[in-house]
Order: sequence, then structure tokens, then C-alpha cells
Amino acid sequence: MRLRFHCQNRIGILRDIVAHFSDYGLNVARGEVGGEHGNAIYLHVPNLLHAQLATLRPELEAVPGVFGVRQVNLMPSERRHLELDALLSSLSDPVMSIDMEGHIVAANRAAGQLLGVRVDEVPGLSLDRHLPEFDLPALIRRNNARVNGLRIKLRDTTFLADIAPLHREHQDDVASLAGAVVTLHRADRIGERIYQVQRQEIRGFEAIFQASPRLQALIREARRMAPLDAPLLIQGETGTGKELLARACHLASARGQAPFMALNCAGLPESMAETELFGYAPGAFEGARPEGKLGLLELTAGGTIFLDEVGEMSPRLQVKLLRFLQDGGFRRVGSDEETWLDVRVICATQQDLPALCAEGLFRHDLYHRLNVLSLQVPPLRECRDGIEALALHFIDRAARQIGCRLPRLSSSALARLAAYHWPGNVRQLENVLFQAVSLCEGETIEPAHLRLPDVGESAGLSGIEFEGSLADILGEVERRVLAELYPRHPSSRLLAKRLGVSHTTIANKLRRYGIGGEA
Repeated sequence: MRLRFHCQNRIGILRDIVAHFSDYGLNVARGEVGGEHGNAIYLHVPNLLHAQLATLRPELEAVPGVFGVRQVNLMPSERRHLELDALLSSLSDPVMSIDMEGHIVAANRAAGQLLGVRVDEVPGLSLDRHLPEFDLPALIRRNNARVNGLRIKLRDTTFLADIAPLHREHQDDVASLAGAVVTLHRADRIGERIYQVQRQEIRGFEAIFQASPRLQALIREARRMAPLDAPLLIQGETGTGKELLARACHLASARGQAPFMALNCAGLPESMAETELFGYAPGAFEGARPEGKLGLLELTAGGTIFLDEVGEMSPRLQVKLLRFLQDGGFRRVGSDEETWLDVRVICATQQDLPALCAEGLFRHDLYHRLNVLSLQVPPLRECRDGIEALALHFIDRAARQIGCRLPRLSSSALARLAAYHWPGNVRQLENVLFQAVSLCEGETIEPAHLRLPDVGESAGLSGIEFEGSLADILGEVERRVLAELYPRHPSSRLLAKRLGVSHTTIANKLRRYGIGGEA
């Protein structure tokens, strides 16, 4: 059991506190002093039982200078270790801390995978085993300054190494060197990293392409809701950009500089989803870390948590989430201690939550808590007027990433894109055009370069608005038929022959609907 003593900072107070545990034959495994002015003492007493604490508490609080005693989940050093571990684990690049003898002191999971060992086996390894021609300690002493982009070869792979020296006691001379932190970047992925950095330069709502009036209206609504510190529910089909919209709302809020964490509730077992979101106490279950684990909520303190596919959440998790939304409190798995946090919740789903509520699969009270603010992201088939601009945007992005000349999009290929039903929405459009740019060997993307699987809903009447008169509805059907057939018969004469009408009739209709660039 771990205890926190709120106490006076006086000589001998630790001795007076520990003496009471000694009288009961209880061993104090570890102690730490914390608080802003040393006004807190933390003790780890492994064999202390709750009943014993109830007996001891009056005696401990009677010690002169002790103002209160309470149980805690973590010692301060354990919390720092967890936060550092979470930070290192989130890095995809290998990161290692090296001492001045060339031994690895600590490393993240990516470094362990590179070296072919488990993370707990990394400390103590000598770099000489993997870099026999590279004397890192000598390099650190010689430079005594940060080194960026040093080319090294490790396990037959070329890396660019960034080396940051570590000094003792805030000094910066060679004598105070304690080692260095080494970060490795694969040399063959530098171009990809530059592209990703460029891609993230435009953030927030500016990163969302708004070619369609429907999308422009959505962004106007989202901009008004973003600053409001209330739960937000984003509904829309897969691939419509719900997480991108959630991140934009976070960045446009007062929490924009605080963390943004995301958890996909679909496909995760209940126990895993619960520990990921709420964390667990030390020794909460067999195989758990002895120091416990911080959940995403605690790592997001002050920021925004994004729960994707919230409709897949188990009944038990729905109860815990509802409780958190009501008062900001929760308990880690295996803990009796309450934790209160200030975190905004944004959820997304592609399911019909009211229907799930009617079937008893989703709590009515949780739905109403989540649905304080709501946004409905339209599918791509309902934004066909923006497909051309969106397609040109993705083609330009793909050409830049691949490093090829910018191809043009033929009118027949554009008609094929406009006629497709897009079950994967914007994400699918981006992937299809990336593949088309890679397949295109000439200067023009043709229908043959567009690999569109015939899955999901057929084009049919999907996306047709049944508003207006019969003439309006039939006109839309006519437009869809011509857009579907034109790529296979790419001229007014061929299409007229296919449909059994005059060339003049088809030419006029193509011109009216803006299909194929017919004049």
C-alpha cells in the first residue's frame, strides 16, 4: 500500500512516522519527500492491510506535524516513470540513453526491436556489440554539444543519429558529462518524414478541404461549436474525416495547446478498452505492471479525448463514461481511489445511436450526455459537386509525394469518379487517386487507372435527393445515367448509338449536365 502524509517540514518527522509501522512489524520498502515545499511524505508499505491502516491512522495523524494521511495509487517517482514510459512508447523512432562507458541505460520499444531484445533486456547492453567501429563516448567528449544527422549503420540499416549530451548538476563542461540521448531516424524515410511534416503544416479547419457547399456549411457549424466546452457527438460514415474534424474542433478551442488523445472503441476487448481509457492501479491483475498504468484520460488532463466508434462501447464502459461525464470522476481498474479530471469528450460513430438505444444496446442517458452538441458529416456521394476539386487536390498531393510530374484528369475519368457510390468516402477517394497517380505512366489519368471495386451499394439512386418535382428527380436520374455510361462510350455519337437516340439529343444533354466537356 502507498500512503501520502500531508505534514510539516520538520527534522525527525519521518523517523516519528516510520516508528509506528515498526511497532506493528511492518516494513517500509521505500519513502519519498514531495510537495512544493517538502510538505508531503510518501511511503510504500507492501504488507499493510486496509484493516491495519484503519487502526494505525489515528496514531499516525497524532504525530506532531502530520495533518492528514491518505492512500494513493502511485509514488511520485512511479508517476514520473509512467509518464516517461508513455512518452517514449509513443515515439516510433528508436531512442536510447547511453552512459559514458558506451552502455545503454534506457531505451524505448522501437530501440529494443531494432536491437532484437525486449525492452527490459536493453539496460546494460554495450553499443560495441552493434557498432564496433563507432566510439560514441569519444564523440560525446570531443564535441560536448548536440550532433544532428550523424550517419551510422546498425544491423545493416543506415540511420541518421541525433545525439544530445547529458550533463550533471546543470553544468556544461566535459567533466560533467554523464552520457547522451541518441535518436535514430532511418535514412530511407527522411523524404517521407518531410512530406508528413509538410502535410501537418496546415492544421485545424484549414486542413479540411471544403469544395462542396455541404462541407462548407458543416465547417461553419463546427467553428461555432468548437469553443464551447461541452461534449460533442460527430456522426458520419466511415472515411468521412470524423477524427480530422474532431482534431480541428480541439485546436480551435481554449484547449488547443493541451493534449488530444484518441481511442477507437471498435474491436477492443472490454478489459483492454477499460485499462486503455481509465488506467489501472499497481498489481490490479495478473500480468499488470507493478507500478500500474496511466489511462488516456489522465494523459489528456486539460485537453480533449476523442472516442471513435463510441457505439461499440460495452455496457460496463458506458456506465463509467457516463459517471465521468456527470462529475469528472472515475476509478482506475483495481483502485478504490477517486480521480477527478478536466477533459472535454468528443465522440464519433457511424451507427444510429437512437436505434441502438431503442434496442437496449446503448444507454439513453449516455446518449443524451454525449449529444449536447452534434455534427453530421455528409457522405461523399452527397457532395458530388466537390469531387472534381477534391480529386485535383489529392492528385497534386500524390504527385508531390511520389515525386512525379503532375498528371491531368481526363473528362471520362472525372465522370467515372462522379458516378461512383464511394462506400469508403473521402479516404477511399484519396487512396484510389494515389494509386492512379502511381499507375499512370503518361500525362493523363484515364478510367483504366481508377481501380474502383464494385462493393457496397451500387450507384443506382443513392445520393439522389427526392425533393422537388418529378421533372427535377428524373433530371437527376438522367444525369446519373449519362455520367455512368459516358466513360464507356466517351463521345456524344458513341453514347447516342448506345442509348438509341440522336446525336444532337445526347450532345445537348451532355452540355446541360457538364459531362465530358462536350460542346
